[in-house]
Amino acid sequence: MNFHTLKAEEVLKKLKTSIKGLSKQEAKLRLGKHGLNRLPEAKRKSRILILLEQFKSPLIYILAVAGLVTLFLNDYTDAIVIWLAVGVNAVIGYIQEAKANNALAEIKKIITNKVIVIRDGKEKLVNQEHITIGDVTILRPGDKVPADGRIIESNDLKINEAALTGEWAPVEKRVESLDKETFFADRVNMAFMGTVIESGFGQMVITAVARHTEFGRVAKLIKETEESETPYQKRLGKFSKVLGGVFVVICVFIFIQGIATQPAISHPDGPAGGEFVEMFTTAVAVAVAAIPEGLPMAITVILAIGMQKILKRKGLVRKLASAETLGSTSVICTDKTGTLTQGKMEVGDIIADDKDEIRKIITLLSEAFVEKINGKLSPEIFRGRPTDKALLAAGELAGYSKEKLSKNYNEIDRIPFSSAQKFSAALFSTGKSSRELLVMGAPEVIFERCKNIRISELNRQVNKMTGEGLRVLAVAHRNSAAETRRGASLHEDDINGLQFLGFVTLKDPLRAGAKQAIKICQQAGMRTVIITGDHKLTAKAIANELGLRVKDSNILEGKDLEKLTDKQLHKTARDIIVYARVMPEHKLRIINAWQSLGKVVAMTGDGINDAPALKKADVGVALGSGTTIAKEVSDLILLNDDFSVIVAAIEEGRGIVDNIRKVITYLLSGSFSEIILISAAIILGWPLPVLAVHILWVNLIEDGLPNFALAFEPKENDIMKRPPIARSAPLLNGEMKFLIFVIGVLTNFMLLGMFYYFYQYSGYSLIHTRSLMFAALAIDSRFFVYSCRSLRKNIWRVNLFSNKLLLLSTIIGTALLAVVFYHPALQAIFKTVPLTLFDWSLLVALGLANIAFIELGKSLYIRRKEVN
Repeated sequence: MNFHTLKAEEVLKKLKTSIKGLSKQEAKLRLGKHGLNRLPEAKRKSRILILLEQFKSPLIYILAVAGLVTLFLNDYTDAIVIWLAVGVNAVIGYIQEAKANNALAEIKKIITNKVIVIRDGKEKLVNQEHITIGDVTILRPGDKVPADGRIIESNDLKINEAALTGEWAPVEKRVESLDKETFFADRVNMAFMGTVIESGFGQMVITAVARHTEFGRVAKLIKETEESETPYQKRLGKFSKVLGGVFVVICVFIFIQGIATQPAISHPDGPAGGEFVEMFTTAVAVAVAAIPEGLPMAITVILAIGMQKILKRKGLVRKLASAETLGSTSVICTDKTGTLTQGKMEVGDIIADDKDEIRKIITLLSEAFVEKINGKLSPEIFRGRPTDKALLAAGELAGYSKEKLSKNYNEIDRIPFSSAQKFSAALFSTGKSSRELLVMGAPEVIFERCKNIRISELNRQVNKMTGEGLRVLAVAHRNSAAETRRGASLHEDDINGLQFLGFVTLKDPLRAGAKQAIKICQQAGMRTVIITGDHKLTAKAIANELGLRVKDSNILEGKDLEKLTDKQLHKTARDIIVYARVMPEHKLRIINAWQSLGKVVAMTGDGINDAPALKKADVGVALGSGTTIAKEVSDLILLNDDFSVIVAAIEEGRGIVDNIRKVITYLLSGSFSEIILISAAIILGWPLPVLAVHILWVNLIEDGLPNFALAFEPKENDIMKRPPIARSAPLLNGEMKFLIFVIGVLTNFMLLGMFYYFYQYSGYSLIHTRSLMFAALAIDSRFFVYSCRSLRKNIWRVNLFSNKLLLLSTIIGTALLAVVFYHPALQAIFKTVPLTLFDWSLLVALGLANIAFIELGKSLYIRRKEVN
């Protein structure tokens, strides 16, 4: 029912109650009918469930299958390594995601207050969950509104509704009925659960409780909003399916081909034929060894390191995969208040002939005060209503402290500000027989009490300033030696015959760095969209101040958005920069529209009203000062509420994406080379160029250390000058495919040619040739990792010493490789022989040739991008 359209008396009649409230018996009956004023609590995830969820990655499934197969074949070394990789990955993920999503439980925590209700004509204190429809409640400053209700009495009652609407200024509540079409945020005769009473006094009759309140409706939206997979998880899923398919095909291919050519593989000089189990073991061992076991763990480490870097820049990432998603963000939907602006009132400008006189007057009229700490005034701590604090701060900043002014201005009497009269006034003694009346308030009220002014001209000035989203106060005074008509007391009818002095504008100032952060977003190819519950003109003024260049055609209000179908909104979304006066469900539609356009969307918010949208977005960003519910459904929490932290987090996220792609390129290139090398040898009927134990050593030791070091690769300088990655973009881009497959094929041609020559014509034994091939794979990997440090720059443009961990891994890996060839015990295990100086020289030349091919290919891609 639209209670805001009814008169207070009609609402009481409809609800079958009165200003004396319900009777005790009636309240009990209604409580049984409507239920307790509380919301259902969401079940917390158990620690076991959180741990098990770490095994849901498709890559982990592949490793698990490989681990089971190796156990079946009694290959315990491979099995231990594979399961160790799976276990470490799960532990790292569990530590990062140990906090459960208990959003609805946090909503319930809010409903634990005591409420003053009127029952049987008497005030009574009851638990908030025990109030019901028809109860009349008392509203006092500092209290939270216990449920939704219709205001039936208001004495300068102001309620801060930022948690629901996002509007920072408190709303003045009235009793009068409103039109049916009045927008939710403008229903000034209604109060909503969870909002805070800032000043004044009032009464309301409860019209909705629990899940039927606006608060409950938001909770329902949160519950119904599905949390979809991140773009990264979708890419990884597709990639893993392909990798799993390749794994199966390779196993089958090597097994079938091996049965036909098995004598050449196991015993080159032996008879034809062979045992089924021996070939099956060889096929599985080679295929399993070729799987990049370190990839899931490497990705998890990169994400964890990225989370720590973001934390250092005042952003707390709650979900591991979200760290990567930040790097793919292409649209930032942000609230205005508290994120782009400071969320507080501040004096913007003073329009007057004598600005110092205005500063002095607003300091004297301000009802705020500077708090004392240990008996001393603290210049940074102001107490009072937002407007009064802003005025006092402006005066203090200009050097006009109340303490100093009181020496020359002795206050006689004062009329405090009230929403009814819309002005404040004070009478001061400034000498033995001199008095000065100072007045400040709403321009239209002050103009009526001034003399010798041009009201039409002043109104034009006021309209221009309010059109820029500013709040405007008019200031006036009157010097008089005479007493007021009632002696020393000051009354409203004494406020006339004033001399107009000027205007004071108030605004919610931009955060330091917000404008620069928006500029960086534009350079990085990201769209910034402002979504606010505030008024259209205020939002437009802030957007233009940020440099977004907003016209009226770029603004859409909530009431107009409701008239659009989803299809129409999708077509309109690209043109809209500011959404004003929006509701929670509007935010969901806006996010869905951008996601349907293939964009990765980040959404910021701090209030209860933002929670469903935060959950729906690819990256939900909550303010550190925001409500608990907003934080619990978010992926990233801004510890200092600063928009620039989002940009910093996206920058780190792009670094994460880069490093994941570098690791994937590095590991898959090695695996692809090993698979092609073995498969080609089997097809050609040659002996195996390398053994499974050689491949395992290369994957775990020679690749493992550099792979780990790549996780610490510094961000590239131009990372925020690139366009964002498209939502539908595959995990492997063009450069990666070229390096993995094209360069992999060229490398294998060289390796196969080298193997054939040395085995057939050089006089090398099979064990010596295999030793050479084993070292070739390791050396090639050692060179290749340095090309992988940047997929967008040539190797000579990357600082060799910027990743000291990679240099250390190179030294350690090379030393360990040498031990395998020159230590007798390891020679027996790995079936190797010492290599000659000629062998090592040849391998280095091969590595350099491979680097030349890689850098040539990268140059072609770099030039093509420059042309585009």
